[in-house]
Amino acid sequence: MSTASAVAIPTRRLSFEESLRALPKHFAGDGDLVTSHLMASLSAVFPEGEKFFVRSVQHYRERITDPELKRQVAGFSGQEAMHARAHAALNDRLDQLGYPVKRFDRRTKWGLGLQSRWMSPESNLALTAALEHFTATLAELVLSDAETQRLLGHDEMKKMFLWHALEESEHKAVSFDVYKAVGGSERVRVRTMKWIRWVFTFALTMQVVISMLIDRDTYRRGSLRRIRHTLRTAPYLRRELWQQLRDYDRPDFHPNDSDTTALVERWRGELFGEQGVMNDKLVGSAA
Repeated sequence: MSTASAVAIPTRRLSFEESLRALPKHFAGDGDLVTSHLMASLSAVFPEGEKFFVRSVQHYRERITDPELKRQVAGFSGQEAMHARAHAALNDRLDQLGYPVKRFDRRTKWGLGLQSRWMSPESNLALTAALEHFTATLAELVLSDAETQRLLGHDEMKKMFLWHALEESEHKAVSFDVYKAVGGSERVRVRTMKWIRWVFTFALTMQVVISMLIDRDTYRRGSLRRIRHTLRTAPYLRRELWQQLRDYDRPDFHPNDSDTTALVERWRGELFGEQGVMNDKLVGSAA
């Protein structure tokens, strides 16, 4: 029996190019340096990362027999393609502002190219499922925590990351369900997460450090005090977040164990309902 739940996964076609032109350099709440560089570093890896996710899942499309899971794979692929496009546009603006996002993007493309070339399709799908748990965990924080939403800062960045978080929550189980449906090894699944939990966290941390080191504002008077405050109080650095990532190692784990149905319904309404604040970004009907 398929574990795919009957969740609609619409492809929403949005455009951010015009609205991003006014994005300031330190766009996070109160001009927070750490959060601005963290969000930029995440955006830097999204375009190539999302493309890799789609390739890894689509590799197995002919082996998926459950009609509901097939529909969800189509929705997953459409959403991830739009995320890649939106973050590529954001990265163009961040590059203009002096963030080294293009350098990080090229490194991500190189690393995932090696992964695709030398590792098995099962390994690629296991990596996708593990990283999708990362994005789902962060998405839940973004959708549920008021302080995290405040830290998103500039209105256009807040809208983009809320939209991205909503869709990550909508399709959070798809790659995992495909992995299970095609008989992916439980040992490989857990081992991949144990490895990538440290590697991805370290790599992202190094990107943030490098990005901040080349930012002149890092060296301004008072910056060190503000950086320390962020590192002590930021919700995305809470221990509970790490514990949620570790939950993936359970033998009976499933992404839907963390029920985000109410969050998804709330933000679907707030962003794309009749009075949705992002309806002006839509450039086509949701599929």
